[in-house]
Amino acid sequence: MDRFTLVAFWRSLTRHRLYAALNIGGLALGIAVFLVLGLYVRFETSYEKWLPGWQDLYLVGGAGTGAPEDAAHTQNSPVAALTAIRADLPGTIGTRVESRDVAVVRDGIGVRERLASVDPDVFAVFRLSPVAGALPPLFRDPSQLVITARTAAKYFGSPTAALGGTLPVTSRGQQTNYRVVAVVPDLPDASELRFDLIAPMTYSESPADPDYKSNHQWNYNSVETFVRLPGREAAERFAAALPALAARHVTNETPEVPDYRFAFNVRPIASRHFEAPGSRLMVATLGIIGLLTLLVAVVNYVNLATARAGLRAREVGMRKVLGADRAALMRHYLGEAVVTALAAAALGLGLAELGVPLINAATGLTLSIRYAGVDGVLLPLLLLALVVGLTAGLYPAIVLARVPAAAVLASARGPGGGHAGARVREALVVFQFAVTIALIVGTAVLVAQTHHVRSADVGYDRQQLLLVRSYASASLDEAQRTDLLRRFAALPGARSAAAGTSVPGIGNYVSANTYAVPGLPGYGPSIEFYSVSQGYFETLRARLLAGRLLDPARPADRDPDIAQDGSNTNAPANVVINRAAARAFHFASPADAIGRTVGPTEGPRTIVGVIENMRVDSARRPVSPTLYLLSARTVKNGIAVIRFDGNTKTFLERAQAEWRGTVPRLPFDGYTAVQALDRLGKSDQQMANLFAIGAILAVAIGCVGLWGLASFTTARRTREIGVRKTLGATSNDVAKLLVGQFLRPVLLANLIAWPLAWVAMRTWLAGFDDHVALSPLFFLGASALTLVIAVVTVLSQSIRASRATPAWALRHE
Repeated sequence: MDRFTLVAFWRSLTRHRLYAALNIGGLALGIAVFLVLGLYVRFETSYEKWLPGWQDLYLVGGAGTGAPEDAAHTQNSPVAALTAIRADLPGTIGTRVESRDVAVVRDGIGVRERLASVDPDVFAVFRLSPVAGALPPLFRDPSQLVITARTAAKYFGSPTAALGGTLPVTSRGQQTNYRVVAVVPDLPDASELRFDLIAPMTYSESPADPDYKSNHQWNYNSVETFVRLPGREAAERFAAALPALAARHVTNETPEVPDYRFAFNVRPIASRHFEAPGSRLMVATLGIIGLLTLLVAVVNYVNLATARAGLRAREVGMRKVLGADRAALMRHYLGEAVVTALAAAALGLGLAELGVPLINAATGLTLSIRYAGVDGVLLPLLLLALVVGLTAGLYPAIVLARVPAAAVLASARGPGGGHAGARVREALVVFQFAVTIALIVGTAVLVAQTHHVRSADVGYDRQQLLLVRSYASASLDEAQRTDLLRRFAALPGARSAAAGTSVPGIGNYVSANTYAVPGLPGYGPSIEFYSVSQGYFETLRARLLAGRLLDPARPADRDPDIAQDGSNTNAPANVVINRAAARAFHFASPADAIGRTVGPTEGPRTIVGVIENMRVDSARRPVSPTLYLLSARTVKNGIAVIRFDGNTKTFLERAQAEWRGTVPRLPFDGYTAVQALDRLGKSDQQMANLFAIGAILAVAIGCVGLWGLASFTTARRTREIGVRKTLGATSNDVAKLLVGQFLRPVLLANLIAWPLAWVAMRTWLAGFDDHVALSPLFFLGASALTLVIAVVTVLSQSIRASRATPAWALRHE
């Protein structure tokens, strides 16, 4: 590239402003979309990579083998897992992390914080760098506390002031006055780790301790277990040793369930973020959209540059007469393309800066652009501009460099690739609109699916239902829970209040067991079971399919495993199941389940009612077979559910005021069922929004390119139009001809777009248990919309060309 290239670029920019605006603007939009979606992909793929040595960190999970799919995907593990690993695989560096909400009292009001209880080797596993103080090599002292910088500023003013300070923390009904020994940086957004406070774990590792046995049950996953392993081979050896380890420990250490088996899974810590069904596909899809949008912009440049080649024919001829060869011309026009791409990259970066805050507001993301450093965009953007410039400018440079000087200077012909060039341009337009149609189809399907998830029947009434998660706090006693439910039910606007361990948005934990069915072989299907209080089904407005609901006035309906005196029994009890459980038990119908008994001989469960499936988890997951037991006491670990009328914000404020008036030292945590379910679909909603933004901008880029192509093409055909009109063609005939020729590649694009969109959307929808049908209307609507946009885009140019008088057209140069 030399100064002549820059001079030629400047002349083109000032003399042909429309062409420059279309080229630079189209490329800038494509680069901006590519940048923003690239930021999203980078953010999603950077989870846990902020941790030093993250490549050697692994998460150890597992579950009972009664549900193999859970064993393969469960990220939690029992407390006993790391104890067994240390015993059988000495030298393994690992820590358990048990995260829970705790209360820090401030001005008499409990403030909710997230506490992580950890093992002594935690800072050998997570090599955090303190911003104040020093991290203990072995974190054993139960009075010590490590906090984040945000927490230090919140309670002490600064990290330095927090050192040595005392922070009273209430957890599980007990208050501990911790001493702050270090402050670590705040956790980034790209992390699944969530904590404000770090304290030593208090589980005893001595088998002689009375609590050891209850804490080390293998059939209860309560912690996350992380290990640091030196390389992939060490990780493979570690994973291979776990099945034998489980066989040695699980049966002996879980005597209450002699047939219990446990299966481990080991995954790199960086991959845990993509455990949700379809999450990796979502990120890859948005990355592909960014790339396709950029390709559409490149196609625009190629089309416009080759269509305009005729305007530069004499320039090329003169350059050749003065001694320029093909190689020199190629370098010159490639240089112009690179300069154009660099200008578009600068403009695209500005558009991305303007767009990121709007996209963050629309999607709830926290994307940001950094110019320098490891995450800086300047160097990648420069390389991108070079690649785009060379890619976009190659074919136009070849076309221009091949112009025959003598023929052009004699005005015998104008370049542009001839019939071959026209076919190439038409093929590029086909590609461009195939991408556009596919994106429109995808956007329509995503919007329809997200709307369906938010409005579909979930088996209960999700509207005006308040969930109080803090009701599950272990710091509440029996009397306080009873009093709170009574007070909630008496609030103005409240219709009923109850509690349960299964609520919309998932409860605090999942419990499952196998229930044998008389007459069927084996242990029976794995069924989730939950405790509920009186009025639970009525408050949620669950739909009864057969039988009756549980009635506290009937002794057999109350769960005897928690008797009135708090003792455990194995007496029979009546239960309610959902439709999925009736199917799992192989009952012919919900009515056929009534009166049937399932489960072991000790503690059998008699089914008295069947309700419709209640979807409390993501629409991506199937509704689990579920069994409900009526608790004889208040539901421990349950979440309060309150049915109310009137304004949501007003009632939430009333519930919060009632809570603070009753237990002010415990933080209130309440939200609606709609909010809880929306959180489960948040990632899908984000994808739909980003997909729609990408599709709209891709359509805009395509329209700009088509308009420019129509403008230059009709200008090249002015004499042809004059001849046609001289021979009797009307203006309408000419307009129809031009519009039809521009619409042909758009129609051909459907043949490519429809199969691609069908396969992609079918794959995406397969990740949902509850999804919309892939209707032909999505495809027909996308094609119709694209045709309308294309007609509107080229119609003005076609009408203007068709109205030209034959005399003027035949004299046109």
